[in-house]
Amino acid sequence: MELDEKIVLIGAGSAMFTRGLVSDLIHTGMRGELALVDIDPVALRTASGLAEKMIAASGAPIRLSATLERREVLRGATIVITTIGVGGRRAWEQDVFVPRKYGLYYPVGDTVGPGGTSRALRMIPAMVEISHDVLDLAPDALFINYANPMAAVCRGVIKATGARLIGLCHGTIDTARFLASLLGVKLENLAYTAVGINHLTWFTEVQVDGQDAMPRLHAIADGVLARLAEARAAHAAGQPMPHCGSPFESSLEHPFSWQCLQWFGAFPAPLDRHVTEFFPQFFRTGAYYGKTLGVDEFSFEGTIAVGDRVYAEMQAEAEAPGALPEDYFERLSGEHEQALEIIQAIRSNTPRLYSANLPNTGQVPNLPLEAVVEAPAVTDARGLHPVALPPLPPAIAGTLATRFQWVETVVEAALERSRDKFIQALILDGGVSSPDVAVKLADDLLAAQRDYLGWL
Repeated sequence: MELDEKIVLIGAGSAMFTRGLVSDLIHTGMRGELALVDIDPVALRTASGLAEKMIAASGAPIRLSATLERREVLRGATIVITTIGVGGRRAWEQDVFVPRKYGLYYPVGDTVGPGGTSRALRMIPAMVEISHDVLDLAPDALFINYANPMAAVCRGVIKATGARLIGLCHGTIDTARFLASLLGVKLENLAYTAVGINHLTWFTEVQVDGQDAMPRLHAIADGVLARLAEARAAHAAGQPMPHCGSPFESSLEHPFSWQCLQWFGAFPAPLDRHVTEFFPQFFRTGAYYGKTLGVDEFSFEGTIAVGDRVYAEMQAEAEAPGALPEDYFERLSGEHEQALEIIQAIRSNTPRLYSANLPNTGQVPNLPLEAVVEAPAVTDARGLHPVALPPLPPAIAGTLATRFQWVETVVEAALERSRDKFIQALILDGGVSSPDVAVKLADDLLAAQRDYLGWL
């Protein structure tokens, strides 16, 4: 299917996403325009230079433009995608490093915890400004967000502007692939219902070829946790603990997620690296099965180093003389987020199910109305629409209840520029050990991010 669209990508300096999106556009045969926007001229030059080379190498019928001013290209846009990260990796580092001064360790720090709370203060006002421009210049555009913290960003935008913002994330589909692989089946043979908040989305039902697969997953959980008990015993006898996180690299794949399946009867996406951050009562100090989260398990410094390295490689590719290597597209994967697949389904009026972050209008009866929930949605010519679901089990709803109130609090903190509500959000999150620590940590984070907040 050939697409004829005007896509505006805001936050194009996230060059890895931009490279993947251009690859997907080329493979889908898109005809039209791709406008890249970023406020960082160096990052924009890298993204646009690489995109230009990719389009030239492929001969794709895509008109490329790049600008520092989004209003120059928004008019006439049919699709607007946001991937912004206010302050980039340097600001993200402070979201994680400042809490470490208080003994708080996190592997990601972009969704919940002190880091996610701090990030929301930077992200929500910027996204609200973007949304006002989209509503002014491209009110009918399909508006898609990838920026984290997903639930807080989407809720803040919708609350402040009423924009019809769709949040997308690869976490649920990646977890579905993980489960399909463990069950020995192809992804297309797996059916599931996954509901929650972004980065804590619960697989409440899993079927393989129409048959309930939950008993098989419970058997896998029993095996993983039995091996974990053996490893703990060996560790107590002086042997090192194996790494527990990375899929398929050891027999201890994401033990906390398997424990959650045993406790709650549902499997959480997107696995331990994110899920542990939603349970600070267990992981406040980062202690994780004999390792430390963000240090020697799911290394945060490692994540940042990979991001810096990949960006440097793409910058070199963009600035190098001549064309891209002949095998460039063979080595390149897409952006993994299903954006183009979803757009194709919408444009062709084809009903397909996807996981999306949308306001709760009653599709999950026992979650708060208007809260941005990650749940199944179906495509048609008008966009993505939530699918009505039965109430969640009370225990599952309980893991989410405080989180949605945290979202409301941090949204108000960001929109009102309120230090007091920032402190409230840190207390609600549960990561801090006392209100006094919340106050000190809040002030340290506000000072560290002063240049990106604009209200201090």
